[in-house]
Amino acid sequence: MLNMREERGKVIAQERAITKVEGGYLVDSQHSDKKYFVDEHLDNCTCPDCKTRQVKCKHAFAVQYFLQKVVTKKGVTMIQTERLTYPQAWSAYNKSQETEKTRFMELLSDLVQTTEQKEYVFGRPKISDQDLLFASALKVYSQFSLRRFMSDLGEAKEKGLVEDKPCFASVGHFIQNKSLTPQLKELIKKSASVLKSVESKFAIDSTGFRTTKFSAYCVGKYDTRQKHEFLKLHAVIGTKTNVICACEVTESEGEGTGDSSLLQPLALQTSNAGFQIKEFSGDMAYSSRKSTEVITGLGGTPYFPFRASATGRAKGSGAWKKMFHYFQMNQEEFMQHYHARSNIESTFFALKTKFNDCLKSKTLTAQINKLLLKVLCFNIVQVIHETNELGIKTEFN
Repeated sequence: MLNMREERGKVIAQERAITKVEGGYLVDSQHSDKKYFVDEHLDNCTCPDCKTRQVKCKHAFAVQYFLQKVVTKKGVTMIQTERLTYPQAWSAYNKSQETEKTRFMELLSDLVQTTEQKEYVFGRPKISDQDLLFASALKVYSQFSLRRFMSDLGEAKEKGLVEDKPCFASVGHFIQNKSLTPQLKELIKKSASVLKSVESKFAIDSTGFRTTKFSAYCVGKYDTRQKHEFLKLHAVIGTKTNVICACEVTESEGEGTGDSSLLQPLALQTSNAGFQIKEFSGDMAYSSRKSTEVITGLGGTPYFPFRASATGRAKGSGAWKKMFHYFQMNQEEFMQHYHARSNIESTFFALKTKFNDCLKSKTLTAQINKLLLKVLCFNIVQVIHETNELGIKTEFN
């Protein structure tokens, strides 16, 4: 028996337009002129029902019926569902998976060598920051505890990838160092810049990573619920390779944590890393005249959907007026460009799946550094895959 969403989806598939676009499908609303984007896996839709209730909505069911074929066999009419297939460069994928750990350690070693080495002056020689950086990133990549990953660090020492093998306590203390934060941001930029020749379209968004601490909780009679505190990762990704080009970590609430306030610095970081910005997309949280001017000033075309209350009045922003009228007159074309931002959802999902969405460190500085290390490890893994698929040389400057 069909539920209400399935029944409505079947009606939409029969009566409304469904268009195949890059990354998914545009589905006409059942009762208005709006269009909703359903991803190619039929898991996510931009409609309020899917966003608020996290269920498969009628638009996803509509695409499902849209993909079905009516087949007649020996006088019997049957419904045959078309199998969804996705292209994959299997030889490059297999090679990347089989050699990932070895290549990861080699590239990580090359990358940390580009950092400045403190000059030895006096006293007992200390383990270099480069070796500690390598060990910290390898610890996050391995997903082992500080003690358990020491065998991996020993393997790296045998291969000559580190000069000295720090003890687990030294690695734990190093991750709590505030001076590590800017170094990690610089390494993330360098790791992404390897792919600057193939990336020209970008997307921005934010996502949360939970900590082991609890925020103030609501208390009801016999029903106490606790909620984890979390940090926000604001990131710009390349929509072709899903590499994270620039990022910032903030607390979940407070001044300077809003999505739109971080668009300008992250877009500038992306441009300064050597990327040529042709398109830049983000959800409605970034839709403003200032954001439009920033991206236009960097030579790109901004694709931020307009709120229902938005007008075409320039108010000093000719770029806003131009994009508003483009949106009004060519909405379907606009949305095809805009929905390239769906790749950032895939990026966040892959990042959390591979390197976990929990930050177990106790101090805020350690939590921030641990999250940046996750991003760095993710970027190196992406570089490994793309170099195998696209034949790009890995030279970190």
